[in-house]
Amino acid sequence: MKIQGKMFVWLSVFVLAMAVVYGVWSKEPAGTTALFLAFGLCIMVGFYLGFTARRVDTGAQDNKEADVADDAGELGFFSPHSWQPLSLAIGGALAFLGVAVGWWLLYFSAPLVLIGIFGWVFEYYRGENRTQ
Repeated sequence: MKIQGKMFVWLSVFVLAMAVVYGVWSKEPAGTTALFLAFGLCIMVGFYLGFTARRVDTGAQDNKEADVADDAGELGFFSPHSWQPLSLAIGGALAFLGVAVGWWLLYFSAPLVLIGIFGWVFEYYRGENRTQ
């Protein structure tokens, strides 16, 4: 994680330089503010990754002699049969479309979003996986 932290810190330095140059040359406040906010986000992510890298074990990406296979392993648990992300994605797409087309579309998207969230949270608390 050390290299990712350093990359974000260097990216934040670049974005800060571009924000200053853009602000001086364009005198446009919205873009300048957006670039300064991007600088802040980059420095926060870089600080977090650097801070976390000091607290965890050295990963394969930090070892210059490591092979690709050294970083192999389990990445986490992903539900193989979940339909909830599809419902959530359709509901979210309809909600964002409602901003452009008309707010009335939110009446149709809100139930889909709620069903998707509720189903995803309680996916393993029904049927044979239910605890008593």
